[in-house]
Amino acid sequence: MIKTRLIYVTALTVTVLAVTAVHSARTNPAAAPTFSKEVAPILFKSCASCHRPGEIAPMSLLTYENARPWAKAIREQVASGAMPPWHATQPHGTFSNDRRLSEKERNTLIRWADGGAPKGDPKDLPPAPKFIDGWEIGTPDAVITIPKEFEVPESGTIAYQFFEAPTNFTEDKWVQAIEVRPGARSVVHHVLVFCREPGARRPAAFAQIVPKLAGLGQAPSHGNTSGREHALPGSLIATTAPGTNAMTFKPGTAMRIKAGAVLAFQIHYTSNGRATKDRTSVGVIFAKKPPQQEVRNSAFVNPLFIIPPGADNQAVESAIQFSEDSHIWALFPHTHLRGKSWEYRLVYPDGRTEVVLSVPRYNFNWQTYYIFTNPLAVPKGSRLEATAHYDNSTANKWNPDPKVAVRWGPQTWEEMQYSGITYSVDDQRAEASAQGVRNDRR
Repeated sequence: MIKTRLIYVTALTVTVLAVTAVHSARTNPAAAPTFSKEVAPILFKSCASCHRPGEIAPMSLLTYENARPWAKAIREQVASGAMPPWHATQPHGTFSNDRRLSEKERNTLIRWADGGAPKGDPKDLPPAPKFIDGWEIGTPDAVITIPKEFEVPESGTIAYQFFEAPTNFTEDKWVQAIEVRPGARSVVHHVLVFCREPGARRPAAFAQIVPKLAGLGQAPSHGNTSGREHALPGSLIATTAPGTNAMTFKPGTAMRIKAGAVLAFQIHYTSNGRATKDRTSVGVIFAKKPPQQEVRNSAFVNPLFIIPPGADNQAVESAIQFSEDSHIWALFPHTHLRGKSWEYRLVYPDGRTEVVLSVPRYNFNWQTYYIFTNPLAVPKGSRLEATAHYDNSTANKWNPDPKVAVRWGPQTWEEMQYSGITYSVDDQRAEASAQGVRNDRR
């Protein structure tokens, strides 16, 4: 009996000590990570690009005074995986722009909040990140801006707006980085920038096979409201939307914009209760020398779907087949408020199938260009298949109207099945350097 009591007392003592330790860690700032030493480096690296003045996040996290009132919210969002926003399931390292925190970083933020969110010694604080004139890519070598301001009304539905601006390039340019910069981000939902070059458009290295359209150049544009087919206004070269990043190409690779090219802007404005003026721009940084590999941007779509009323998991397919050995550098899935999930599969000539991008919980508010750390090798004859699922039921809290059949359209209460793709053609690896195109910084 004495032995049993001794074991009980010992176990009770261990339990009390453990509870005390946990309580101490939560209430004693000295036992918790501090903002200055452990937390700020994480916020600066993974959060500040959005959580700073003038950007899309609702609050800044650049200082302790900014971050401290949000400690509980930071904990909840980080613990649930909602922040930083990332929706692909592929392992860490698959994508170069993966926003997910490491387990250590996540635990640090949680322990900081649980421990009372201490400030720590200001001497431990690292320098705040520097953002040059609001450009993610740094100071551009050239900026192309829509020709005039657009006045966004305080309310109402705004039709897609289209603008054209000449590049004024007198020689071909190799672009190392490109970024779309809205003039008034609060009212710009997304921008697509197409490049229309002199002469005949080069054919893509793939053909769309599902659905069979007249050709990629004749597919409905992203903002076609009539339902009729008409040519895209050039090649898609840049995008911005909630969650997208600027595009920076790896050393030795670049995108070519020909002399005399004109940029066509397609802008989706959304009113927010306050009349606002916008003048959106595109900034580019030129490669210091002609690249070894040219990268190209394009897209494929399925505009022929109908999503029945109440359908909670409607699948819509599209697919392309490559006519040349190529590499895929990035994919951009895009649907609207009924968009539920995406999956992209590569089907190789030998019949082998590989899922290369899975987005099981697509979020319209955080659209992402998924940039592969190592571009995918795509042998000639391979197919890239894309499946998007849609929820047009009452269970979808974002559904504008579950009682209507939904078709392709540009507004958020309509839908799209749209895939942006950045790729390169293997046979063109040496072609870029051989051309000897001058691309000096000017």
